[in-house]
Amino acid sequence: MDTIVGIFNSFADAKRGAAILRSLGIPDKQISVLSPHTSEAEIEAQIPTTETEQPGMGSAIGGTIGGALGVAGGLEAGAAASLLIPGVGPVLAFGLIGAAIFGAGGVAAGALAGGALEKGIADGVPRDELYVYEDALRRGRSVVIAFADDEQIAENARASLARAGAESVDAARDNWWLGLRDLEREHYTAQGGDFDVDEAKYRLGFEAALHPECRGKSCDDAEAKLRKKYGDDSTARAFRQGYERGQNYIVYVNENYQARPQEKKHSTRAA
Repeated sequence: MDTIVGIFNSFADAKRGAAILRSLGIPDKQISVLSPHTSEAEIEAQIPTTETEQPGMGSAIGGTIGGALGVAGGLEAGAAASLLIPGVGPVLAFGLIGAAIFGAGGVAAGALAGGALEKGIADGVPRDELYVYEDALRRGRSVVIAFADDEQIAENARASLARAGAESVDAARDNWWLGLRDLEREHYTAQGGDFDVDEAKYRLGFEAALHPECRGKSCDDAEAKLRKKYGDDSTARAFRQGYERGQNYIVYVNENYQARPQEKKHSTRAA
């Protein structure tokens, strides 16, 4: 399956983007929308409860990545989940792909076991780009992610989302790096490195550290995975320094996220 990603400035635009994808023949179960929301009222409004759920369940937020609550009809293709993502805050994931991206096993694994999330989709969830989605959500933007069975449909879908005002994940990744580049240049130069020569490997290491399977692990701890994916680049000085800075970046973002007043009770409860 081919992945389609569009990053929108508003939730309303993202919903329109999802509607465009449906009009192109992409099934609902292969479309997901991720959106940051800050108030309990907004969450309750977006996620209706069923007769079997207690009022207020829509605003129950998991304490860590992987803490998720399936609502709106259970673990079906149209299910929604509320997630509390470190360094981002409360996020609504409409569609099971969104929950799977953040490792929300309670939703995604249950849906997969029940057949609501196809194995091919689960295997193809683009978690390498997790940090790009997180950055977009942190900035108050919404993300549409979908899978198409046909390459031509995927190309048409990407073009249609672009016409609707979506930023591509590649453009978002480059803009994210541009926001960090001057500081990383200064740091690397201060360590005696030549940033103009080594930037590509330094950035490769930085981004490698942000992969879900590498977060919180040193280069040595993740050596086998890094060597398998990046080969000899993973042993380069620039790569390893970039990797270390990427780990520091994750810690900084997680520690410096400031929840708005209406979010604090969720954060406290989760802790």
